Order: sequence, then structure tokens, then C-alpha cells
Amino acid sequence: MSSPTRPKKLIIAVDGPAGAGKSTIARLVAKRMNFLYLDTGAMYRALTLKALRKAVDISNAVQLTRLAKNTRIDLENNPDGSIKVLLDNEDVSTNIRKPEITKFVSDVAKVEGVRKEMLHLQRRFGLRSSCVLDGRDIGTVVFPNADRKFFLDAEFKTRVSRRHKELKDSREAVTAEEVKKDLKNRDTIDSNRECAPLKKAPDALYVDTTKMTIEEVVDTLLKHIRVRANRHNRPNGYG
Repeated sequence: MSSPTRPKKLIIAVDGPAGAGKSTIARLVAKRMNFLYLDTGAMYRALTLKALRKAVDISNAVQLTRLAKNTRIDLENNPDGSIKVLLDNEDVSTNIRKPEITKFVSDVAKVEGVRKEMLHLQRRFGLRSSCVLDGRDIGTVVFPNADRKFFLDAEFKTRVSRRHKELKDSREAVTAEEVKKDLKNRDTIDSNRECAPLKKAPDALYVDTTKMTIEEVVDTLLKHIRVRANRHNRPNGYG
């Protein structure tokens, strides 16, 4: 008697610019589906933290690439669906969200050598089990054959407001004007970098979250994921 066929792991890609709600939405979708959540941006933030700690020249691609090759980054899901980020076995989940990290992370992430190192890690993490990944190039570079791709976006003013509120909630002293300047800079770097620039994959579903609640966005993504899962007669696994 032949053994039953094991269900194929599902890979869900969620891309978009800073402040569009990627991390929040991807985390909630993963929790509802009981999938692994992978915040790939956290990996670049962790490397940026290490670079600043070691006084590595952020403009030196060779030094940053060498640092990436000699850095251990692990991602683990917490029971509440949030992610724990381990940098060389140190929990840096809180430290990587500070404004000084946000200020330089796009400069670190644009380095081709760094992205190559992170690409290997992201694919290895993504193949552990069914997962939801969010970032800038998940559906175009990291997993171009992902089972479902989404590109989340929002009006610039809305993205600034959301990011400002997020920082205020975490008790970071930053003004709305500073957030606006930072997002504009990150948009420019992310969209114009030579290696894996931010762009919508041709087969990704575009979702404008400007006037949507978090729950509405989550429901939209789940609806399309269920359609894809059912089409291939796969167990849905959602709660």
C-alpha cells in the first residue's frame, strides 16, 4: 500500500514599501494559518545593528559583505505570532526597531553582497515549513515561484502617519517630519538600488491599504490564499 502524499508547503510572499503594513499583516496572516512568519527586513536590521556596533563604514560594500558572511542571524516565532530576532545568539528584537537602525538599514540592504548572503538565509528559512514572508523582493527574487504573492501599498501620507504612530507607541522620540524624511529616503533607495529593487511582481495581487482596516486587509489576503489552496486541493490549515 502506498503512503499518502504529503501536502506541499505553501509559500506566501508579501512585498511593499515601508509603512504599508507588511509586517503587521504578514504576521497576522501567518498566525491565522498556523504558518511560520518570516520578517526578512528584520534580518537586514540585525546586520545594520551589528555594523553600527562595530563601527563598520556603512558606505563600504566590501566591509558590509564581509560582516554579513561572518554573522549568524536566526528568526523564531513567539507564541503571540511576533518574531524573535537572534543576532549571534543575542535577542535583539527590540534593539533593531530603534530609529538609528531605521536610518541606515536601506543603505545596508542595497549592498549586493549583503543581499546575496541574506538570500541564502531567507530561502533556507522559507523551506522549513509553510510560511509567510514579508520584505521588498520576496515575490521577485527570493521566492519568484511563491504560491501566492501580494504587494501592499498605501498613500505616502498614510504610511508616514502609521510609522509615526508605531514609533510613538514604542516610546521613540521622533517627529512626523523626521518620519516623512526617512520614508522618502527609504523609498528612493529601495526603488532605485541596482540589486533587487522594490517592485511589484507581475503576478502579485496589488492591495491599496490606505482606507482599509487591518482585519480587512488580512481577510483579503486569506480569501485569495484559500482560493489558491483549494484550486490545488491542498489542506488549508487556517484557524
